[in-house]
Parts: sequence; C-alpha cells; structure tokens
Amino acid sequence: MVLVAAALALIACAPAPSPAERKYADQTKEPWYSQTISELSALNRQAQRAFQAGKLDDASNLILKAEPLANRLLAVTRPALPAIEAASDLDQLYGQMLLINRNYGWARLEFQKNRARWKSWQPQTDETARRLKLAEDAIAECDRKMTE
Repeated sequence: MVLVAAALALIACAPAPSPAERKYADQTKEPWYSQTISELSALNRQAQRAFQAGKLDDASNLILKAEPLANRLLAVTRPALPAIEAASDLDQLYGQMLLINRNYGWARLEFQKNRARWKSWQPQTDETARRLKLAEDAIAECDRKMTE
C-alpha cells in the first residue's frame, strides 16, 4: 500500500505530458488547389467577357458557378495569393453587376470584402495597393449612387 501511495504521489508530481504535435497539412500544395485556381480564373475571364459584351445573364450564371470554387479555395488555413486574387476578381465582377442593377448595398458589401482582403494583406505590394484602391473607389461609387 505504501508503495502504491508513493507511486501515485510521484505520478501526480510529474510534469504533464507534452501535447502531440499538431500536423498541419498545407492544402495549397495539393493538386486540387492549383486546378481549382485555374478553373476559377477561367470562369472569371469568361464572366468578364460576358459582362463586357452586355450578356448579364450569362455573366451571372458564370459567377454563380464560380462561387463554390472561390469558397473552397478560401476555406483552407492559409490561402495562397493567386487564390485570393481569383476570389477578389470574382467579388469585384459580382459587385459591378450588382451596381449596374442598382443593388447598391449588396454591391458595396462585395467591394468591402475586397477592401478588407487587401487592406490587411501582408506584404503590401503595388498590386495589392492597386486592388485596395479599386475596392475603395468602387465603395465610393456605391456611396455616391446611394445618395442620388
């Protein structure tokens, strides 16, 4: 009994076991990730062409098809810059469509997502500054339209 009590006392005083090292799998290195970026970028280009050609229904359908891809890319722990840029392009185009349809509040929300992305992105580059300015200009445009 004394030995059991001594063993329990020693066990209780021992340091806690170290937590198992958490395994972080970088999903941005997986083949599906780069394929999804390529698919999203292609859909963005098609939607942009349709939008510029005045085919708003086609552009809308392409945007709806692209949204799940953008969501999947952004759901990883540390999204890659090309994924952020592709998602940003999609949000920018969607915001422009909403702006044309006079859905100013919803358009502003899309542009605010981009502003938040690029305002907090590190390291800041000329490209991230350009994208931030684009989002801020679009927000200002929404604000002007809402007060007209």
